[in-house]
Amino acid sequence: MTTPARTPPGMTQERTLGARIAARLKNIDRYLLMLIGTVALASILPARGTGAVIADHAVDVAVDLLFFLYGARLAPQAVWAGMSHWRLQLTVFLSTFALFPLIGLGLKGVLGPIASPEILNGLVFLCLLPSTVQSSIAFTSIGRGNVAAALCSASFSNLIGVIITPLLAAVVMSSASGGFSTSAIEDIAMQILLPFVLGQIARPFIGKFITRHKLLTTIVDRGSILLVVYAAFSHGMVAGAWSRLSLSDLAVVLVIDALVLAIVITLTTWGSRKLGFNKEDEIAIVFCGSKKSMASGIPMATILFPAASVSLIVLPLMLFHQIQLFTCAVLARRYGARPEEPEVEAPVAVARPA
Repeated sequence: MTTPARTPPGMTQERTLGARIAARLKNIDRYLLMLIGTVALASILPARGTGAVIADHAVDVAVDLLFFLYGARLAPQAVWAGMSHWRLQLTVFLSTFALFPLIGLGLKGVLGPIASPEILNGLVFLCLLPSTVQSSIAFTSIGRGNVAAALCSASFSNLIGVIITPLLAAVVMSSASGGFSTSAIEDIAMQILLPFVLGQIARPFIGKFITRHKLLTTIVDRGSILLVVYAAFSHGMVAGAWSRLSLSDLAVVLVIDALVLAIVITLTTWGSRKLGFNKEDEIAIVFCGSKKSMASGIPMATILFPAASVSLIVLPLMLFHQIQLFTCAVLARRYGARPEEPEVEAPVAVARPA
């Protein structure tokens, strides 16, 4: 009988390390890699002249189609059903459109004298945006939270954000440089709100088709954002905006983004417990109330701000998006790993002897 050959300890460790590296590479978000590749492409081959004009028109069409599909796949009854939990919805709403803007005002006051106008506008603009939809619902589901409330809250945030975000920007950023004007609200209505309403009208006719062909909406979602990022960073490269940004500036933005997210997650967790919400509702509040939507934010930025400054203005949002995905993924796993709560059985009535 032959004795099986033993694997040397060093080789076992190398294989284990290789397996770990391979597993981590598989967990890297492919969309993040595509975003990085798009930024690199715009840095090497930015759209110029006629190419820039074509890219801008393509962005307009992509944004119209993006919000048309949002409207077509969002069931109105799902929104109204979730709104019945008004305390939870109000808590998330205040976190998204009150707590975050207050933090933005604080950043504006502290960083105003030292930060570049574009980066400062980007940090403030980040705080005015609505929550995400897909990731908020997904993380709430992973954490075994109130998915129905998360669906309603995230959807309502994006719907009302089309109106509230430009209004907040008009108030908070009116004195900031960057070219924002209240007339941009009309552009928002025409390019974002109108396609969304048309999508809602068309939903009875194309809703089932969109539900069956989820790949189509995924391609439009991600493809439109990649196109907008390419056009924005192309304008920034041609205008020389990126030459004014150093690695230390990038590190500062990362730290500020992480700090803002940590503050909001801490306050939403603490607040939901103080207000007496159960664990499932707390999970929905934390994940819906701490996120900011890149899918809505980047198209809005292209309408609200000059093309040459958009690439720097959306930089804090792009970095925040990746930080929130990583952080919330860890939180969702921790929430989901909590032990199941035992079911409380009704007491059994015992008949007393006469």
